[in-house]
Amino acid sequence: MNDTSHPALIGALTTTAPKTYNFSPGPTSLPQSVEERIAQSFQTGKLTSLALSHRSPEFVKILSTTKAKIRDVMSVPDNYEILFTHGGGHGQFAAVPLNLCTSSDDVATYVINGTWSERGRDEAKRYCTVNTIDAKGENGQYTTFPALDEANIDSRSKFIYLCSNETVNGIELYRLPNLPESLRHIPLVVDASSDFSTKPIDWEGANVGILFACASKNIGHPGATVTIVRKDLMGQASPLCPGVFHYKTNAQSDNLWNTPATFNIEVIGWVMDWLIEQGGVEACEQRSKAKAQCLYDIIDSVPEVYQTPVEPKSLRSRMNVPFSVMNGDQKKTDSFLIEAWEAGIVGLRTLTPFGVGEYLRASLYNGVSLAQANVLASFMKDFAARQK
Repeated sequence: MNDTSHPALIGALTTTAPKTYNFSPGPTSLPQSVEERIAQSFQTGKLTSLALSHRSPEFVKILSTTKAKIRDVMSVPDNYEILFTHGGGHGQFAAVPLNLCTSSDDVATYVINGTWSERGRDEAKRYCTVNTIDAKGENGQYTTFPALDEANIDSRSKFIYLCSNETVNGIELYRLPNLPESLRHIPLVVDASSDFSTKPIDWEGANVGILFACASKNIGHPGATVTIVRKDLMGQASPLCPGVFHYKTNAQSDNLWNTPATFNIEVIGWVMDWLIEQGGVEACEQRSKAKAQCLYDIIDSVPEVYQTPVEPKSLRSRMNVPFSVMNGDQKKTDSFLIEAWEAGIVGLRTLTPFGVGEYLRASLYNGVSLAQANVLASFMKDFAARQK
């Protein structure tokens, strides 16, 4: 029997292998060239943004440049404000209803297709009246995305909320839904924390009102969140909204009302540079497709060894690939994790607020190269061959 105290079984990311392949769901690795740029920034003898006053001209230039890069890379229209907010995704779970609902009687529609949209909905219940569209199946699992139409959306809704990629459940929307004309007065709020910068966004076509993404998946490291707000939605906040979450307050102060995460913001700008060098968002999407496909091909080719919960291929996440080993057999799963760890493959099981979960997960964010995804695919293929 495997030793349950083995580092691989408690989520350890440090191995004895000469090279590490990090598939952690986040925080995770940055692209290698960005990590090298960070290291080089400490060798110049000059003050880094870790030490710059947030009101110094040096940092104000970093701030404005990073905003401009995000606007360019993600094709953000001029009628949207780019904010750097605090509190991660959880902070925005509260900030969204506090900014768009003036009282607890205001209605908001939440599309629940996984763990994080559910968690966002539960936080919103503190501040507004929630209409829920629940995609949970009879088996208690989230494996689909519901239709958005007049039948299930309250037309009084101040906003419609969804998570475009559910990291735990492995469901991704490759494109945001277009609402029926009768519902176009309702702005869409998108938690894009785990897929922002990996595909184009149709800001106006999808009627995006707010989109937020914590940095530690695809665009940086923990401590900063990019929150993009359509300007006409500012100034509608609850009187209870604290200043640190107040979109209009932070926009009017150009992100300097409260000390922002200076170094994190500079790193986000460097990731934007990397995206441009790599061919932009469209090229990034092609890489994401290839990385995910090499893993799903293995999973689908040996269903007796690997299983994934999301059957519709049109919804399978490119960012987070959940899979079980031998239908969750504990001994086989432990062996898989230990052998992977010994090969330098880590992050497939990490401790979360929700426990270890029924499935392992391979997260394929920007910091994971196609070559690294192929290393995992090759390992999975070899492991499967030894189970027959």
